[in-house]
Amino acid sequence: MGRRSVKENKSVFQLKREELGLTRESASMGMTAVSPERLEKIENGKVQMQPYDALEMSRCYQAPELRNYYCRKICAIGTVDVRELEERDLPQITVDAVSCLNRLHSRRDRLLGIAADGELTPDEYRDFTEIRDDLERMARMADSLRLWLEKRMAQGKVTGLED
Repeated sequence: MGRRSVKENKSVFQLKREELGLTRESASMGMTAVSPERLEKIENGKVQMQPYDALEMSRCYQAPELRNYYCRKICAIGTVDVRELEERDLPQITVDAVSCLNRLHSRRDRLLGIAADGELTPDEYRDFTEIRDDLERMARMADSLRLWLEKRMAQGKVTGLED
């Protein structure tokens, strides 16, 4: 049996493993090509976590949100391009998404008018940025919905689905 860590400032990956009551050895057994020694080095910051490590931990810990964390906090490209996923309940995601869809629908003709000539003029800029912001909110809703579903699938809470 492994020792309990007393380390401060643990990574989200180590916290998730410990939350599940997994030792490094037992976690490693649920992963492919991530040894207990490598896991210890990653958790102690002695080696840099690689994308494959994050994927394996995410799968083993049934925590798809760890992939997003890796991308937006550790990956150099992701820190610029990847948005943070919000963990939310399905009713909240649905209400917010429908509200956003309704707002976008009401602005559809304005967007078409702005895009018609392929130029963005000063008088169109404010409306265009508001529409862009609404589209960004809609993308976040889609990401939240995907995360909600992935978490439930990883935990075996969604059954009866066929590919």
